Amino acid sequence: MPAISMFYGLVIYMYYKDNKQHKLPHIHVRYQDKEVIVAIPEGVVLEGDIPASKLKLLFAWVELHQDELMADWQLAIAGEQLYKIEPLR
Repeated sequence: MPAISMFYGLVIYMYYKDNKQHKLPHIHVRYQDKEVIVAIPEGVVLEGDIPASKLKLLFAWVELHQDELMADWQLAIAGEQLYKIEPLR
Protein backbone atom coordinates (compact mmCIF):
# COMPACT_ATOMS: atom_id res chain seq x y z
CA MET A 1 0.00 0.00 0.00
CA PRO A 2 2.21 2.79 -1.21
CA ALA A 3 1.59 6.38 -0.14
CA ILE A 4 1.26 8.49 -3.29
CA SER A 5 1.04 11.89 -1.60
CA MET A 6 1.08 13.63 1.80
CA PHE A 7 -0.04 17.12 2.79
CA TYR A 8 -1.63 18.92 5.76
CA GLY A 9 -1.68 15.72 7.81
CA LEU A 10 -3.43 13.75 5.04
CA VAL A 11 -1.72 10.62 3.72
CA ILE A 12 -3.09 9.30 0.43
CA TYR A 13 -2.69 5.63 -0.43
CA MET A 14 -3.59 3.43 -3.32
CA TYR A 15 -3.60 -0.33 -2.78
CA TYR A 16 -2.37 -2.79 -5.40
CA LYS A 17 -5.10 -4.83 -7.11
CA ASP A 18 -7.78 -3.13 -4.97
CA ASN A 19 -10.66 -3.19 -7.46
CA LYS A 20 -12.73 -5.95 -5.87
CA GLN A 21 -14.49 -4.43 -2.82
CA HIS A 22 -15.52 -0.99 -4.06
CA LYS A 23 -15.50 -1.75 -7.81
CA LEU A 24 -14.62 1.88 -8.57
CA PRO A 25 -11.27 3.65 -8.88
CA HIS A 26 -10.56 5.06 -5.41
CA ILE A 27 -7.99 6.23 -2.90
CA HIS A 28 -7.60 5.57 0.81
CA VAL A 29 -6.86 8.64 2.90
CA ARG A 30 -5.71 8.68 6.51
CA TYR A 31 -5.85 11.66 8.80
CA GLN A 32 -4.73 11.04 12.38
CA ASP A 33 -6.75 7.99 13.49
CA LYS A 34 -9.47 8.31 10.83
CA GLU A 35 -9.71 6.95 7.30
CA VAL A 36 -11.88 7.78 4.32
CA ILE A 37 -12.18 6.04 0.96
CA VAL A 38 -12.87 8.40 -1.93
CA ALA A 39 -13.87 7.53 -5.51
CA ILE A 40 -11.75 9.08 -8.23
CA PRO A 41 -12.00 11.13 -10.34
CA GLU A 42 -15.40 12.20 -8.95
CA GLY A 43 -14.28 12.82 -5.36
CA VAL A 44 -17.23 11.03 -3.73
CA VAL A 45 -16.86 9.50 -0.26
CA LEU A 46 -17.44 5.75 -0.44
CA GLU A 47 -16.72 4.94 3.18
CA GLY A 48 -15.41 6.52 6.39
CA ASP A 49 -14.98 10.11 7.45
CA ILE A 50 -12.41 12.76 8.25
CA PRO A 51 -12.94 16.36 9.43
CA ALA A 52 -14.84 18.51 6.91
CA SER A 53 -11.99 21.02 6.59
CA LYS A 54 -9.57 18.23 5.61
CA LEU A 55 -12.12 16.69 3.25
CA LYS A 56 -12.42 20.02 1.45
CA LEU A 57 -8.62 20.11 0.96
CA LEU A 58 -8.67 16.51 -0.25
CA PHE A 59 -11.42 17.20 -2.81
CA ALA A 60 -9.47 20.21 -4.15
CA TRP A 61 -6.37 18.02 -4.53
CA VAL A 62 -8.35 15.24 -6.27
CA GLU A 63 -9.79 17.75 -8.73
CA LEU A 64 -6.33 19.11 -9.56
CA HIS A 65 -4.81 15.65 -10.06
CA GLN A 66 -7.59 13.61 -11.68
CA ASP A 67 -5.51 12.47 -14.65
CA GLU A 68 -2.54 11.46 -12.51
CA LEU A 69 -4.78 9.60 -10.07
CA MET A 70 -6.45 7.65 -12.87
CA ALA A 71 -3.06 6.79 -14.38
CA ASP A 72 -1.87 5.53 -10.97
CA TRP A 73 -5.12 3.55 -10.60
CA GLN A 74 -4.40 1.68 -13.84
CA LEU A 75 -0.90 0.88 -12.58
CA ALA A 76 -2.24 -0.20 -9.16
CA ILE A 77 -4.78 -2.68 -10.49
CA ALA A 78 -2.06 -4.14 -12.70
CA GLY A 79 0.21 -4.49 -9.65
CA GLU A 80 2.79 -2.08 -11.05
CA GLN A 81 4.84 0.66 -9.38
CA LEU A 82 2.88 3.87 -8.69
CA TYR A 83 4.03 7.44 -9.22
CA LYS A 84 4.08 10.03 -6.45
CA ILE A 85 1.70 12.96 -6.95
CA GLU A 86 2.50 16.53 -5.93
CA PRO A 87 0.95 17.56 -2.61
CA LEU A 88 -1.49 20.42 -2.23
CA ARG A 89 0.43 23.62 -1.47
